[in-house]
Amino acid sequence: MAAKSAPKKNLSAIKKVRQDEKRKLRGQSVRAGIKTQTKKAESALAGSSKEEIEKALKEAFRTISTAASKGIIHKNTASRKISKLAKKATAAQKG
Repeated sequence: MAAKSAPKKNLSAIKKVRQDEKRKLRGQSVRAGIKTQTKKAESALAGSSKEEIEKALKEAFRTISTAASKGIIHKNTASRKISKLAKKATAAQKG
């Protein structure tokens, strides 16, 4: 009897693993960016000038919207995060 030959390499599976790893890293980076921008906006609400608050909110909204359009987060999740930030901003300006 002949010895068993080495199993064939499934090239498409190997490529899929590579693609998944790239997508995972990209997603992690974008999600971290969302958290960073959200925290910056919330800290700006604590005590900053009106221009700084608007700039921080605009940047956070842009980051969240971009992530939703790229499919990294769901569009409803993006809307919820934006709404939550806007609500905090309105409350901070009134109070």
